[in-house]
Parts: sequence; C-alpha cells; structure tokens
Amino acid sequence: MLRFLIHYGIHFLVPIAIGFLFFKENRFRISIILLSAILIDLDHLIASPIFDPDRCSIGFHPLHSFWAIGVYFSMLFLKKTRIFGIALLIHILADLTDCYLIGLQFK
Repeated sequence: MLRFLIHYGIHFLVPIAIGFLFFKENRFRISIILLSAILIDLDHLIASPIFDPDRCSIGFHPLHSFWAIGVYFSMLFLKKTRIFGIALLIHILADLTDCYLIGLQFK
C-alpha cells in the first residue's frame, strides 16, 4: 500500500505541486501539461501482460527506455520543450522510485 501511495503520489501530487508552486501565472495549464506525462504509459499496452505490479517499467517499455530518458533529459535545454521534459522526467522518477521499492520488496 505504501508503494502504491508513493508511486502515484509522485505521478499526480508532485506535478500539481510543481505547477502551483513554480508557475503561478499559468498554474492550471502547467499542471495539466505535467500531469499529461502519464500518457507515456500507453506503451504498457504492447506488453504482455499489460500490467504487472512487480515489473520495473524502466528499461522494459519503449517510452521508458534509456534512450527515451536521454531524449526527455535533452528537452530540458530548449525553452519550448522544457516543461514537457520536466513532466516526462517526473514520470520517470515515479517509475524509478517504484522500481527501487520493488527491489526492496523482494530482498
């Protein structure tokens, strides 16, 4: 249960907090953009099974691959893509945290 709360807290609460704390003039618009990074989980639809609670997404799904993470990181350096890079890296952070907690669960 704690793993679930941490994982989805990062997915949903962190983007809203960042939007409201750091982007006061466009807080709702930015929060929606940050939350929309959940769409990269569409790559789970090509996996079998689609959902495995004990599978680490990082390195397994195409949009969670290391090359994709590199692209998300590079988005930080261009003003037009920066907010999308932040959104995608928050998503990756949530999944990376989940991978870490999965590892602790099986030790």
